Amino acid sequence: MTTVELTRFRVLPENADRLLAARPAMLADFRADRAGFVSALLVRLPGDEWLDIVTWASPEDFAASREKGANLPGIAEFFSAIAELVSAEEGSAVP
Repeated sequence: MTTVELTRFRVLPENADRLLAARPAMLADFRADRAGFVSALLVRLPGDEWLDIVTWASPEDFAASREKGANLPGIAEFFSAIAELVSAEEGSAVP
């Protein structure tokens, strides 16, 4: 079953460009290293908040990705631009 990861976080205004610059390398690292990674959509919200919507082939793929954390440079750079985690949720995509 397709799993959707919803992660809401804050980025300081002075780090927004850094976050965006790190995004392509982060996605490349996910494609290379994360089994079951399907897609990701980054949404800029009001108040210096962002929402990352990531689709995984299965809940197991998402769990394995979480265990790896920021194990590659592109992922680490993207994560380092984040000031605060607001929320993290997981759900199942409904056809």
